[in-house]
Amino acid sequence: MTTPGRPRRSALYLPASNARAIEKSRTLACDVVILDLEDAVAPDAKTEARAGAVAAAKAAGFGPRELVIRANGLDTPWGRDDLVAATAAGPDAILIPKVSSSQDLAAARAAVGPDVPLWAMIETCQAMFALDEIGAASARLGVTVWVIGSNDLAKEMRCALTVERAPLMTALSLSLMAARAHGIAILDGVFNDIADDDGLARQCAQGAQWGFDGKTLIHPGQIEAANLAFTPEPDAVAWARTVVAAFEAPETRDKGVLRVDGRMVERLHLAEAERLIRISDVIAAREMP
Repeated sequence: MTTPGRPRRSALYLPASNARAIEKSRTLACDVVILDLEDAVAPDAKTEARAGAVAAAKAAGFGPRELVIRANGLDTPWGRDDLVAATAAGPDAILIPKVSSSQDLAAARAAVGPDVPLWAMIETCQAMFALDEIGAASARLGVTVWVIGSNDLAKEMRCALTVERAPLMTALSLSLMAARAHGIAILDGVFNDIADDDGLARQCAQGAQWGFDGKTLIHPGQIEAANLAFTPEPDAVAWARTVVAAFEAPETRDKGVLRVDGRMVERLHLAEAERLIRISDVIAAREMP
């Protein structure tokens, strides 16, 4: 299940073979650092990258940032060794690529044992037709976060990967619904054009409007835009506090529906208001000087 109130607005991928980038990430404003052993690492650098990820995880020093290691798939020559090494290193989670079925998650869980939190990449056409199955398995096997792999998905679909992502709308919406149905956090895919600040801002806003918890990133320069888009608006937080206060009042504590400032509010809105406040409070505490 997802961790209530934990912000994951910005999740930055870094090649685990780049020691300087890893060291810098300890000072960046991202919520998550993902040390990548997969796509960002050439085959002849896989062993070096694995050692770098293990060293970084053991050294710690990432503060409030979650540290995640993305392994290679179990169907590759490096996948099993990645999982064994990452498990011993003790990151906050291990990210499993190209999850297309519940069997993929079961194999990963068997390889790492019962205790390590897992994240799952949703990035194949096959996964789109097994989202409910993967969601149920995720909840059962301790997968706390899904990550959209939009580049791989667009490649399989042979579709254009525009800022608006119209060809991916169905896949993204269904993935979101499946994640929510099974209580799993979900992060949006990357934006590839590092120089297009306007496009990045538009896509971050789109992801936030759709309901993603945050966005995966490929460059530190993208962190600010993601944090801005996925930080709750002050007006929304103020309204959330009003809703919580209304339901906590002695005369309305047992009510299922209330009229608050002229608007009808149900108890289902209370849970969302409480979640928004928790996230906002954590973000505010992190950003205090």
